[in-house]
Amino acid sequence: MDERCRLYLITPPVLPAGFEDHLAAALDAGDVACLQLRLKDAPRDEVKRAIARLMPIAQKRDVAFLLNDDAPLAAEMGCDGAHLGQSDGDHAGARMLLSGKILGITCHASRHLAMTAGEMGADYVAFGAFFPTNTKETQHVADPELLAWWSELMEVPSVAIGGITAENCAPLVQAGADFLAVVGAVWNHPEGAAAGVRRMNQAIRDALDGR
Repeated sequence: MDERCRLYLITPPVLPAGFEDHLAAALDAGDVACLQLRLKDAPRDEVKRAIARLMPIAQKRDVAFLLNDDAPLAAEMGCDGAHLGQSDGDHAGARMLLSGKILGITCHASRHLAMTAGEMGADYVAFGAFFPTNTKETQHVADPELLAWWSELMEVPSVAIGGITAENCAPLVQAGADFLAVVGAVWNHPEGAAAGVRRMNQAIRDALDGR
């Protein structure tokens, strides 16, 4: 089993002016497995324009480009996949629609939801929130033991999400998370997004070395 844990980058809730340059710098700064475009409640046309602007930047760097919430639009626009919450449509239908593409499912802190997602053919399951976060309202709190249980039992990768920073991520990495999903740790880094990516990757390496 691959012992490496990788960075799963989510866009800020609102894209600032010149975001393309910030994104390119972040992706050039270190290992990033995928980028999820997450523009909650944005008009569909706005999301389409963002995909057209940002997807080439990610794909040029071999970073998978995933769309949050909307499997049909992800398929229509040629995204590498989609990430769906529990209330984001028909998961089985999305699996068929995105055949050959990546499908990730939010499973909160639920073993049952994760097992269901894995049996349905999800490419990864997302657990969280592990820490307080300002990105979205925290309704479910997960424990690192959940990641350990999943990694021992299943081959399907896990993504840890929720308030993850370079300072608090070590227990998640050491518990067996395959990916760490971050927003503020990168985009709000005081020295810029590129520094945020470098810092997160260093923290992951340090955590693996400290096992």
